[in-house]
Amino acid sequence: MDRSIRQLARPRLAIPYQVGLARQSRRVMALSMALWDQILIFFGFVFAYWLRYQADWPDPLHYIVVEVATQNQVAFSAFLPIILPLMLLLALRFTAQGLYRATPRVALLDQITIILNSILIGIALLIVFVFLYKPFYYSRLIFLFAGISIFTLLSSWRILRSAVQHWRWSHGMGQERLLVVGGTGLGQQVMNGIASSPGLGYNLVGYIYDRPVLDAERETRVYRYLGGLDDLEQIILQSGVQQVIIALPFWEHGRLPSLVLVCQQLGVDYILAPDFYQLSFDRVDMHQLSGVPLLRPKEIRLRGANLIIKRIVDISAVLLTAPFTLLLAALIALVIRLDSSGPVIFRQQRVGKGGRLFACYKFRTMVPDAEARRAELVAHNEADGPIFKMRDDPRVTKLGRWLRRSSLDELPQLWNVLLGEMSIIGPRPALPAEVANYELWHRRRLEVLPGCAGLTQALGRSDMSFDEQVRLDIYYAENWSVGMDLRILLMIIPAVVGGRGAY
Repeated sequence: MDRSIRQLARPRLAIPYQVGLARQSRRVMALSMALWDQILIFFGFVFAYWLRYQADWPDPLHYIVVEVATQNQVAFSAFLPIILPLMLLLALRFTAQGLYRATPRVALLDQITIILNSILIGIALLIVFVFLYKPFYYSRLIFLFAGISIFTLLSSWRILRSAVQHWRWSHGMGQERLLVVGGTGLGQQVMNGIASSPGLGYNLVGYIYDRPVLDAERETRVYRYLGGLDDLEQIILQSGVQQVIIALPFWEHGRLPSLVLVCQQLGVDYILAPDFYQLSFDRVDMHQLSGVPLLRPKEIRLRGANLIIKRIVDISAVLLTAPFTLLLAALIALVIRLDSSGPVIFRQQRVGKGGRLFACYKFRTMVPDAEARRAELVAHNEADGPIFKMRDDPRVTKLGRWLRRSSLDELPQLWNVLLGEMSIIGPRPALPAEVANYELWHRRRLEVLPGCAGLTQALGRSDMSFDEQVRLDIYYAENWSVGMDLRILLMIIPAVVGGRGAY
């Protein structure tokens, strides 16, 4: 009898105690979050009522908001018939949008977006209902105050909770025990990402595959090997695994049904990592031909009108911030001049869109003869792929180390943006020697303008493997939008402030 048929014929297994306890804990956490949201929504409306009728506003707002309000003041109890439906409506909306879903985890920006959209819809429906039912009975302004205060309260406590949670995870507390199914290619990349980002909240217990991964010429990082694919059930039971990521190469996808079934029977959460990248493209569009599904590589979105929009946004952003950035650049240049001898600006040849070469400008962060000394340090390279990175590079000056951690060394690249050689957001520009060692699929990142910052800086910076960085660059090029650029900027701020992965 085939192994997969035998797996299907087996009775459902009991959920391991540790896994069951973790799942119950997540349900309790989701319920407590929902309850806490309801309390904050109520107090948000209380605060809105206080702002509308009782707060001491400065002139002339005092007359508009307070004195005019007292002419038709309504007792707070009169608002209860609309507060309770609003609380129920938002609870249903939050639940439907996955805000209380224990797994997969919802990113902080996604949570705030869900909250904002839900509040706008809830307040709008409430206004329509109230003024159809009782015209001019309630103040319109209180609904504006309520929306702002509720959004502020819900967002603030989630930001605080996320910061505390990230701190706990970064210090090894409360992490989920995770197992990776797959040891080479995609599996290795998943494990590298988990190991370099403890703030994700995962404790990597190891991986399973048909054969262990050994050190290779490219210095592949070796993780704990726990057994073969047929040992998945036993390893989950013995190791108390709470999360499984299945990251098999595409030629092993025939094993997926039996592996997924084991996770389902044991009640363990699992995630599938599709290995489209082995086919040298990042994302795909699906089409049908007489009912047959077809996949084709996704086109680059940064073309035509989108390219014009992005260019307008880039130029506008540089010119609007010029008074501040020019003053900051002048101060940095003065400090560099006082700190060490040599030029203030470092000029280096980089590869831009379409493989064209251009002069990229940065504040100098190394000793003047840094390029000549690079050959001496090649053996100490800590990055994989064709790039060179060294955490404690002796060529970096004391001031340069701070400039790199804060990313202020890249401020002169705004001049490259004005010249049209770079964009504010995009893949980081590569050196010609690095591009010469690119694999074929790596070159897809050269189809868009390089940027001062990108998804790599937002998510991991130098802690990511080179292949991971390229995949993020390709994803960005194929899924670009103005909203994505804005989100990347918001994500880069905490990454830069924390200096995560910068060296």
